[in-house]
Formats: sequence, C-alpha cells, structure tokens
Amino acid sequence: MVGGCNAHLHKANSMSDMKFGKVGQPFFKPRLRKGIARLFPGRRRRFTCMAGTRGYVLHLPAGRMQAPTGLIVMLHGCGQSPEDFAKGTGMNGLADSHGFAVLYPAQSRRANIQGCWRWYDEKHQQADSGEPAIIAAMTRQIITDHAIPPSHVFVAGLSAGAAMSVVMGQTYGDLFAAVGAHAGLPFKAAQDASGAFAAMGGAAQVHGPDRPKRTITFHGTADKTVHLSNSVAIARAQVQPDGAHRISEVIDIARHTAKRDVSFDADRRPVLENWTVAGLGHTWSGGTPDGSYTDADGPDASAAIVRFFFDGPDPSLR
Repeated sequence: MVGGCNAHLHKANSMSDMKFGKVGQPFFKPRLRKGIARLFPGRRRRFTCMAGTRGYVLHLPAGRMQAPTGLIVMLHGCGQSPEDFAKGTGMNGLADSHGFAVLYPAQSRRANIQGCWRWYDEKHQQADSGEPAIIAAMTRQIITDHAIPPSHVFVAGLSAGAAMSVVMGQTYGDLFAAVGAHAGLPFKAAQDASGAFAAMGGAAQVHGPDRPKRTITFHGTADKTVHLSNSVAIARAQVQPDGAHRISEVIDIARHTAKRDVSFDADRRPVLENWTVAGLGHTWSGGTPDGSYTDADGPDASAAIVRFFFDGPDPSLR
C-alpha cells in the first residue's frame, strides 16, 4: 500500500489503450521500470492506484546522472495541462539548474470537465481518499523510483491547483515539507461546487488554525477569479512559531509593485512568505507567454518558490 493506494505506473497513449475491471483497475498493469522516465523525459504517462487513475509528466534534471536533489509536485489550474503549466512557469529550467525533479499530475476531464482539481469537495479534502490519495501515492512512487530525498519533497500550484496544494499540505504533511499556493484558497474553503464559487469570490469558510506547514503564497490585487482575501486566509491559518522574526519589503519589478511579508523561525528559516502583487490578475507571476495564465512582468514566482522550498536561513537576515 502506498498512500492508501496499490500503486502502478504504466504507459498508455489513451484510455482506449486500456481495459478496466470492475473497480476501474486495468487488467494489464505493466510496471514502469526504474529509470525508464530518464530515457524518455517529458512523455505523458499514467498512474493507477485503488483511488483512481491520473496522467502525469515527470521532468528529471537534464544532464544529471545522480539522484535528484528533491522533488516539486506542480498542480495545474483549470483549463491547463501539465505540458502547458510546465511551459508557463518555467519550472523545468530551474530544475535543470538546481538538480531537482518536477512532477506534473494531470487532472482527468472525466473527473472535472474543466480539468479542475476538486479541492472544494469534501471527498477530496482528506487523506487516503480521492485525488489527494492519488497525488500522494504517485509522489511516493516517484520518490522511490528515483531515490529522491524524502525531506526535500514539495507541492505547489495555481488556482485550483494551489487550493489542492494546500489540501495536500494539510492531509499529507508527512510527505510534503512545504507548500506553494499561487492564487489559491485555504483548506476546506468550501464543501461543494456552489460553495467553491462563493469562496473564490471572497466568502471562504476558514477552519484554522491549520497544521503548521511552511507555506509561500502569491496573489495579485487585480485577480477577479480568486479574491485576494483567500491568500490572506491561508497565511492567517498558519500558526506563527515562537520567537518568529518578521520582515516586510516592497519590491518594484517592471509593471508591478510587490509586497513581500516573511516570518522566520528562531533559526532564521522562512516558515511563511506572502507576496501581494499590485495589478496582477489571475496569472502566474513572472511566467512565460509560452504557457497560459501568465504575466511575464511580475516578480518571478517560480524562482521565489524554489528558493523558499530549498534554501535555509534567509541571507537578508545575516
């Protein structure tokens, strides 16, 4: 059992390539051989466990023969794909530079017609159930297959993917060391689809304080899809550590001015970082126009998230 799932990694070009049994499991489940992803990087694959099946793309750092330094699980937003999200965030380039792997799970259009992760459904807000169980089991399988340090595994996302990242941090806190939420929503902000729209508009249900989890958020003041108050709620749900040191700074970048608030623990390690970007809409800050929902003129969210995930004490405090 892996994360509540019997895990199987396999390749398939489409759902028509597979035959399923009564419980939705393929009769033929060839296991992905260790190292095969290194031979064919970026190819869409499928992962099956008792909780369901999802596609994914795995990026391994180019030119690196030893084990990756860590793993970032990137959850796309509604209407996006792993390939689109990878292009827009530029995360693969950072992975190549720093030696970590990136896993891009794909939401099924059968599960949600718009390709949204179901962060708003109570069945997908708990461990060993639904989409959290699939993502966790998939992550653990990749960790095992590629000898990734378990202490350097993180999750981040945009919009619905950001909301699901927060869910993963709360339901699988033993698996994910930190969370990155760009235009996300707090844990259990809604319990059904109608509640999801209310939460996105600024009327999220808040069930804090959450379990302590290192978290970085990004949100634009001009976001008309997910209200800025949701990122504020994510931060407020995190309990501040004893002896925390806090800094606040304003950063001018291109067309946008950003406010960065950081809380550090007694060892000067950032435990909570919030970016509020003036004039940014419902887009990935600092992303590339090669992908959807990006704004190249904002501060580089991908670089900030990688630095927050992997770095120790903040150099500005030394």
